[in-house]
Amino acid sequence: MGRPIEVVALVEGPTEKIFIESLLSPYLARARICMTSTILTKPGQNGGDVRFSRAQNDIERHLKQRKETWLTLLVDYYGIKSDWPGYQKSKRETQPVSKARVMNEATRKQVNELFGDHDSERRFIPYVSMFEFEALLFSDAKILAQKLNVRQKDVEKILSKCGEPEKINDKSQTAPSKRLEALSDRFKKTTTGINIAQEIGIDKMRESCPIFDQWITDLENLKH
Repeated sequence: MGRPIEVVALVEGPTEKIFIESLLSPYLARARICMTSTILTKPGQNGGDVRFSRAQNDIERHLKQRKETWLTLLVDYYGIKSDWPGYQKSKRETQPVSKARVMNEATRKQVNELFGDHDSERRFIPYVSMFEFEALLFSDAKILAQKLNVRQKDVEKILSKCGEPEKINDKSQTAPSKRLEALSDRFKKTTTGINIAQEIGIDKMRESCPIFDQWITDLENLKH
C-alpha cells in the first residue's frame, strides 16, 4: 500500500483552518488523504482581503514545492474581490451552483496559464464556497437551533425561503454569518461555529450542500 495523498489547503482565515484541522482532515484520512491547511498570507496580515493577486503568490509557492503534493483552495464567495478570475461573469449567474462553476473553472484556467509548468492542471483543485463557511451550519436546522438556543422554526424559515444552505445569499444583511448573528448574539465563528459543525458532521453537510459535496468528491477521487 502506497503513501497517503498529501493535500495542502490554502484557506481564507482561522475558522476555515480550524474546520479543516478538526473535521475535514480526519474525515478525509479515511480515504487515505492527508490534508493540512495554511492561511493565505500577505505582509503583516493573515486572513481576509481575498484577492487573487494575493492568493496567486501562495499558490505559486506551494506548487513549486514538493511535486507529489496536491493543492486546494477554500475561500468564500462572499466578500471576494473583483480581481478574482470569473468574478464578473459569475455575477450574471442566478444560481449558486452556476456561480461556483464559473469561479472554479476560471480560477483553474488562470492558475494553469500562470503555473502550468508546475503540473497545476493535475495538482490544483479550486473551491470557492457559496457563500460562506457558515452556510454549512444550516445543514441541520435542529442541531443549529439547539446549539444557538433559538427556535427551530426560525432556522427552517430561512431555509424555506432560500431553498438550501448554499443558496443563502451574499447580501450584506442576509449572508449566512449575518443571519446567524441575527438569530443569536452567542454565535462566534471560531468557537460556536466549529462546535456546531462538529455536531452536524461532514456527511450531513454533504447531503445538504451539493457544491461542498462535489469538492469533497474531487478530493476523494485523487489518484494514489
